[in-house]
Amino acid sequence: MGFFDRFWGAKRKAPASSPAAGAASAPAPLEAAPPEPAVPAERRRHQRVNARKGTRALIIDDSPTVVAALRKVLRSAGYETREALDAEHGLSLMAQEPPELVFLDIILPGMNGFNALRHIRKTPQMQHIPVIVISGNEHATEQFYANRIGADDFMKKPFSRHEIFARIESLLDEEHIPRRRRETAPPVRPAAPAASSASVPPVP
Repeated sequence: MGFFDRFWGAKRKAPASSPAAGAASAPAPLEAAPPEPAVPAERRRHQRVNARKGTRALIIDDSPTVVAALRKVLRSAGYETREALDAEHGLSLMAQEPPELVFLDIILPGMNGFNALRHIRKTPQMQHIPVIVISGNEHATEQFYANRIGADDFMKKPFSRHEIFARIESLLDEEHIPRRRRETAPPVRPAAPAASSASVPPVP
């Protein structure tokens, strides 16, 4: 009988131990309330400024994945987009209907992005269009070279939705139209007269 007394005694204590086990697992509900609201609150601190609805953007990139991602993001914000998988096709689209903004990849089949950008800056009907160069290569020399030949901004792959709109916002004027950065526009014309007048006397 002493054995059964001990057995039933242990059985009676078992339920009492379960609350203790429950108490041990009590901290679990604390994990269900992480401080997630802090992230969105920080993002909303800066009100995003968008280009006006219907802004025409051209995407030139040989990656269908990148093209699809950019197209989806831009169209969700009211942009009209056209796409090209190589520079030649992109320049052809620009000649047909000049866009208001261009996303241009550097590494392309055939003509590369550098040569395409040179062509854009030498063509009167295109040279005023802002160009955001995109690349998976983050070498400083590449960024510098792109700026020298007329890029208005540089965006490294992979990029986020937030970065896309931040780059665009930096190019918007008061009417929310993308414009070329003044500091990247060729400042050659003002200096040209002084240089030419200085070189006139030696000419016979």
